[in-house]
Amino acid sequence: MPVKNRHEFTRIKSRIATNKKYSKNTSGRIRLKFDEKGLIPAVIQDYKTGEVLMVAYMNRQSLKKTLATKKTHFWSRSRKKLWLKGETSGNFQKVKEIYYDCDADCLLFKVRQKGVACHTGNYSCFYRRLRLPLTVYRLPNTVSGKQRRAKRGAGKR
Repeated sequence: MPVKNRHEFTRIKSRIATNKKYSKNTSGRIRLKFDEKGLIPAVIQDYKTGEVLMVAYMNRQSLKKTLATKKTHFWSRSRKKLWLKGETSGNFQKVKEIYYDCDADCLLFKVRQKGVACHTGNYSCFYRRLRLPLTVYRLPNTVSGKQRRAKRGAGKR
């Protein structure tokens, strides 16, 4: 469901459900499905090119702030706090459209990106590509390599 204009932003803002689980109803309310930590993934896409810029998480408060300001706000899982995209860098994202998926457990924001979206200085966080075909036996080696390094570091204090 796209959300395009100012009135639609206001309408969707007032319709966000506060319950934790998604349920269909006839009232027209949008009941988003937040996970057990109260978060919902947000895919951020350039509204002109369709390029995926980043993926972050939102809680109810960050979603409401996004709807109120039309600038993306997210919940930092590592810092445990709300953050406004562009707050320190100046690389703000102006929300143009909002969609939610068929299960109502993921959001898609089409934005006008000012500057770059990625903290590395790249326009998109998705600038690295996996080469195909991937060999199945290489993926577990990568994981076990990380586990070996973690175990070696665990004994040092």
